[in-house]
Amino acid sequence: MIRVLLADDQTLVRAGFRSILSDEDDLDVVGEAANGREAVSKARELRPDVVLMDIRMPELDGLEASRQIAADPRLTGTRVVILTTFDLDDYVYGALKAGASGFLVKDTEPAELIHAVRVVARGDALIAPSITRRLIAEFAGRVKRPTPGPRMNALTEREREVMELVAQGLSNDEIAARLVLSPATAKTHVSRIMTKLDVRDRAQLVVLAYEAGVITPGWLTP
Repeated sequence: MIRVLLADDQTLVRAGFRSILSDEDDLDVVGEAANGREAVSKARELRPDVVLMDIRMPELDGLEASRQIAADPRLTGTRVVILTTFDLDDYVYGALKAGASGFLVKDTEPAELIHAVRVVARGDALIAPSITRRLIAEFAGRVKRPTPGPRMNALTEREREVMELVAQGLSNDEIAARLVLSPATAKTHVSRIMTKLDVRDRAQLVVLAYEAGVITPGWLTP
């Protein structure tokens, strides 16, 4: 079972998500929170696999709540999905950087919501890679030009190549096809990279790839 915590200040939104998710045999809504502070508290109490987190909430917004959950060593198995009204929300890049594993637009189709929860619970792909890639490129470009950190020196040439493809939104199967590898080998490369760079999941790896200059937003390329 995938255990889900719903965090949104609108009761009807939480009820709608609960109704959609509860119809699935492998999804269990274990709790609800009406603000960010309660979301952090409930996450620590319930240890859910996935938190669906509204970005704008009273008392503590979704950005800070995501940061606190990601920083809590007791919640290393908990993944946060940010819920936003717009697909290009200024807060979302910051949320990914703070530790969220992806994001969803609130008016997403029920099937996409269910799929997203399952994907993030597995930790093996970004949600809506094309949208996430566009968003990260947009907002990563607003920060100063990156300089590679010492951690990047730990990567082999092949691992840097794989990291660049992850940052472009490719799945393990797509990376395998691009580099003529087996899917298992591609997955091993990605896991090893995340271990070397000490990142939680693929979303964090994408953010780091932009910040370290492994990949550059297209409009910043000389």
